[in-house]
Amino acid sequence: MPSDLLQRPVRVTAAASRTAPKRRTRVFALAEARWAAAALVLFLIALPLQLTGAPAWASGPLYAAIYLTGGWEPAWSGLIALREKTLDVDLLMIVAAIGAASIGQVMDGALLIVIFATSGALEALATARTQDAVRGLLDLAPATATRLADDGSEESVATEDLVVGDTILIRPGERVGADGRVVAGAGEVDQATITGEPLPVAKETGDEVFAGTLNGTGALGVQVERDASDSVVARIVAMVEEASGTKAPTQLFIEKVEQRYSLGMVLATLAVFLGPLAFGADLTGSLLRAMTFMIVASPCAVVLATMPPLLSAIANAGRHGVLVKSAVVMERLGQVDAVALDKTGTLTEGTPRVTDIRTLPVHGSRLDEDSLLALAAAAERPSEHPLARAVVDAARTRGQAIADMRDFTSAPGVGVTATVDGHTIAVGAPARLLDGSDDTASVRAAEIAADLEDYGRTAVVVLRDGVPVGVLGVADRLRPDAAATVAALTTLTGSTPMLVTGDNPRAAARLAAEVGITGDEVHAGLLPQDKVDVVRRLEARGRKVLVIGDGVNDAPALAAAHTGIAMGRAGSDLALETADAVIVRDELVTVPTVVSLSRTARRLVVQNLVIAAVFISGLVVWDLAGHLPLPLGVLGHEGSTVIVGLNGLRLLRDAAWNRAAQDTR
Repeated sequence: MPSDLLQRPVRVTAAASRTAPKRRTRVFALAEARWAAAALVLFLIALPLQLTGAPAWASGPLYAAIYLTGGWEPAWSGLIALREKTLDVDLLMIVAAIGAASIGQVMDGALLIVIFATSGALEALATARTQDAVRGLLDLAPATATRLADDGSEESVATEDLVVGDTILIRPGERVGADGRVVAGAGEVDQATITGEPLPVAKETGDEVFAGTLNGTGALGVQVERDASDSVVARIVAMVEEASGTKAPTQLFIEKVEQRYSLGMVLATLAVFLGPLAFGADLTGSLLRAMTFMIVASPCAVVLATMPPLLSAIANAGRHGVLVKSAVVMERLGQVDAVALDKTGTLTEGTPRVTDIRTLPVHGSRLDEDSLLALAAAAERPSEHPLARAVVDAARTRGQAIADMRDFTSAPGVGVTATVDGHTIAVGAPARLLDGSDDTASVRAAEIAADLEDYGRTAVVVLRDGVPVGVLGVADRLRPDAAATVAALTTLTGSTPMLVTGDNPRAAARLAAEVGITGDEVHAGLLPQDKVDVVRRLEARGRKVLVIGDGVNDAPALAAAHTGIAMGRAGSDLALETADAVIVRDELVTVPTVVSLSRTARRLVVQNLVIAAVFISGLVVWDLAGHLPLPLGVLGHEGSTVIVGLNGLRLLRDAAWNRAAQDTR
């Protein structure tokens, strides 16, 4: 391959570094959302009319419209399920609503319709947004690539037409078009979307690169090693789709009861209606008794026994920065007994910062820390490398004046060189700038760099006129609440969380030790499919795993886990859509609190079920053994509904969140 192809200067366009376009389904593009909104609007109009004593002809048509707009879809789905010999709870709610309307309780039935239509719309929206994110991931890989012919000519081709063995040119600022191996040139590639590494990785001949990663500096010649359908990005998409489609959501406790309860209620209602008729009772009396039985035995209170605690917990968590996407997710959170944490962007802030400044004596004198940092910042200021930005930010934070520079040059994987105050300043990788020099200053600089790297830092050496004058340590800063979160999760689950990261083993082990994760629970150097394997091995042992992550590379594990939580501020679109919950403000310590809150909500669900069962059984026995007046039956039924509803709403108070936080300590 002609070497000039890799050396020609190329202007990096804004389009080249632009992130993938977002795909996002609009709420009202979904039929379920449109029908639910129509039913809700009609209900909000009809209810005030009824409460203010308007004539029936004013509110009646509105209630009828509510039954049609909000009820036809679940009714149709229920009939289809019934044809498959399954009693769908939505169909039962429609029957209960119609039954309520038939004896004059039109508003109660309409409220049931609105609740179930809204729930169905939210579920449809969550599904659509997840599919959007999965499809949008494919946009990370560019649509075209520059293929190099044997004679050195260039040809723009669709990436899907690339075959194994083709050589493609990746210019600065372009995304890699296919998985392959560098055969010419050198550069630094941002592959955080695949591995989660916080800093760009130097690439040279023989190194592997992945489709969808971003080339920062230096042109690369890459030989294609995988077809587009088998790239790492494509496999991530496939794994997310597979996990999302095959993961059977844990049913709410009430759903396990509802199928039997619903079937029993239907059979009992028929028996209450047909039994007296068989012994000569009049049709009207039998129908009235049967309809009273349907009202008092209907699962309204049973349904409300579950939703208020879970929805209240969701609302409370939302006020404190945790977005839980559904009641099923809230119920699942309380079941987790194992936790897997990502490193970069989850336990750490995801932004490199200068953590250490080590000066070296030169000819009997030594720069102070501020002077060394200002000197390095002056040379690094034109660079867009994350390490350079960390150095410049550190100097500005200390209030240092950054001197002017000239003759700036940058070498990928090596560092930068510039002239500052008449001195040639070089800042970069110790292994490249020191180059095995055996003078005293170089040997000492190499020792300091090795010491910093042992502590999980990235070492940056500073040379003035070819002589090392200091070493800077740069690291991704640990979140202040990381150690407390790990300790709280250990208390809640009874086992130490594990660390799953694409970062190098030494950095991972050092950070794990800082937060209290033992060596056996550290899994480093993982690709996305490796994280999924770790989760699946745990679940194969019967564990219910909570995965916490932030990047595209975490999305397959988030989807495969029992429950997934994404970090909100720096999280990728795919991670945010795939996860079951999102920490909006990146306050990691809220995770154990929301798990504890979920367990409280589950306990209230059980309490409410007991209350509902006592009321329903008492009213049913009264109706069957004696004569339960319809108004009293409705009063008892609505009374039980109010009681379980208010009991669940206790979790709306801030005190409930504070108690949950205390339980994790």
